[in-house]
Amino acid sequence: MTSTKPLVVANWKMHKTAFEAIAFVRELLTLDPDCRHVDAVICPPFTALAAVHDALGVSPVELGAQTMWYADSGAFTGEISPRMLLESGVRWVVLGHSERRQYCGEVDETINRKIRAALAHGITPIVAVGDTPSEHAAGITLDRVAEQTRAAFDGMIADEVARCVVAYEPIWAIGSGQIDSPEDANAVMREIRGAVPGLDRTRILYGGSVEPASIRRLVAQPNIDGALVGGASLEASSFVALLDEAQGRALSGQASM
Repeated sequence: MTSTKPLVVANWKMHKTAFEAIAFVRELLTLDPDCRHVDAVICPPFTALAAVHDALGVSPVELGAQTMWYADSGAFTGEISPRMLLESGVRWVVLGHSERRQYCGEVDETINRKIRAALAHGITPIVAVGDTPSEHAAGITLDRVAEQTRAAFDGMIADEVARCVVAYEPIWAIGSGQIDSPEDANAVMREIRGAVPGLDRTRILYGGSVEPASIRRLVAQPNIDGALVGGASLEASSFVALLDEAQGRALSGQASM
């Protein structure tokens, strides 16, 4: 375990217009989320980044993006550079999400370049790795996620790796309502933590059908430092419930000191 303070990241995927995103943030601020013992990040679509940034104001909830390109500018139609993200107030970025790998052809080499670019601009990468249903069924999850992790951070020194976050997504669980057992997920994330020097100093998140009812049991595990959340982050009340439940780990840690 690297820290008693968990991280909860809302990945909205292709949901919410700018207008809908502003309405979410206004409701969120009305609910006054307690972020004293948890770090919270919202990753809206590109078109809503500036609106969410302005709506959040001085809220402790921070802004992230769902992907980016590795160049500062150039002939990359449809892409967004790290400089553009910074101008929108972004300080976190999800890289290598399974849906980007599946639908957009992202490969380990490109993800590695994106990680380096994010770090160069002071943006914290949230690097996603995971196993497919067939890999899970074949019992090769540990080998597969360790391989992806090593490829993502290839050539990087431990101090650079330590500035990142890793998110383990069992792809068979995403959007399915299924969830890996906390104990099995912890074992996978222990394998990830040992795959590359520096990951013993950063946070590793679980992603895949996370709900308020399950997040406390997940973050109670020693190698699970928070969650990358999809559907359960789309309603302000549910997102606040996720933050509240995730704080159980930090508060338990304080009680035991």
